[in-house]
Amino acid sequence: MEEKLTTKKVQDTDKRLEITLRPQQLSDFIGQTRLKRNLDILLQAAKKRSEPIEHLLFHGPPGLGKTTLAHIISREMGAGVRVTSGPAIERAGDLAAILTNLEDGDVLFIDEIHRLNKTIEEILYPAMEDFALDLVVGKGPSARTLRLDIPKFTLIGATTKLSMISSPLRDRFGSVIRLEFYTPDELSNIIIRSANILGISIPEDVALEIASRSRATPRIANRLLKRARDYAQVKGDGNLTPNLCQASLDLMEVDKLGLDSIDRRILQLIIKQFNGGPVGLSTLAASSGEETATIEDVYEPYLMQIGFLARTPRGRTATGSAYKHLGHTIPNDL
Repeated sequence: MEEKLTTKKVQDTDKRLEITLRPQQLSDFIGQTRLKRNLDILLQAAKKRSEPIEHLLFHGPPGLGKTTLAHIISREMGAGVRVTSGPAIERAGDLAAILTNLEDGDVLFIDEIHRLNKTIEEILYPAMEDFALDLVVGKGPSARTLRLDIPKFTLIGATTKLSMISSPLRDRFGSVIRLEFYTPDELSNIIIRSANILGISIPEDVALEIASRSRATPRIANRLLKRARDYAQVKGDGNLTPNLCQASLDLMEVDKLGLDSIDRRILQLIIKQFNGGPVGLSTLAASSGEETATIEDVYEPYLMQIGFLARTPRGRTATGSAYKHLGHTIPNDL
C-alpha cells in the first residue's frame, strides 16, 4: 500500500515531530476555544482545592490534540504523566504496576481506551472512584480479596470511538469532552507557530495554502509542512515561497481539498469502472488493491465528510461533487 500523507493515524515520523512542536501550556494551544475555556476553569478550581483534576475523557477524530492536552494538563498541575494505551494493558498485573507506581496528583493517560479488556475495565472502577485496587490473591478455596490504596491520580482517556466505551466506564469520568475539527485560520496559525519552531520562514498565504489541504487536522498540517520544508531545503534556500510550496504540494499529489492520489483513485474507480456506483465494499477493495478495512477506516470517512462519497444499502456511490472535482460530466440522475 502506498504511504498516505493525509492519514490522521500516527506515523513514525510524526512522533518525533509532535514532541518538538507540542504546546507546553494551555495558552499556547491553538484552536478548541470552548474546550480550553472549560478546561481552564477545571484546572483553576483543582489548584485552589489542592486536588487532582477530575477524570477526563477526550473523544474525536485522530490528530486533533488529545495526547497534547493530556501533557498540558499534567504540566499545568505540576504533576507527572504516565502514557499508555488500551491494547498495551493486557493483564490485571500490568494495570496494578502502573497505578501503584504513580504519585499523588499524577496523570495517567490511556490512549485508545475503548480497546481496554473488560476485565481490566472492572479493575479501573474502584481505582477511579475510591483510589483503591481490589485484587484476588490465590486460587480456589484459599483465594482472598486484597484491597490496596493507591495515590490520588487523574485518569485521562482518549478515544476515536466513544460508542465502544461501556456506560459504567464512561459514567466514571467527570467530563466527557469532544474535540472539534479546526478552521483554516486556526490551522494556518498552527503552521506558522510550527514553522517558527523549526526555523522556517513562511508567509501567511503559504501557511493558509497548506492549511486548506490539511483536512482540518493539525497532525496532517504539520506533516505537510515538514515535507514542504524538505522540498524547500533541496530546491531552494530553505524558505517556503509560494512557488516552492505549490511545487512541493504538487509533488505530494495533495490537491486543493486535501485529497491524495489514493483518494482520487478510489473515486475514479467508482465513476469510470462502475458508472458512479453503487459498488460493494469488497468489490471496490479488490479493484483498488486495498483492504476492505483500510478503505472503510482510512479513506471513506473524509470522502463522506466532504460529500464526495455516499453509502447506500446497495453499496458506495460517487456524488455530483466528486464528478465535478475530478472534471467529469455530472450524470443527469444526480
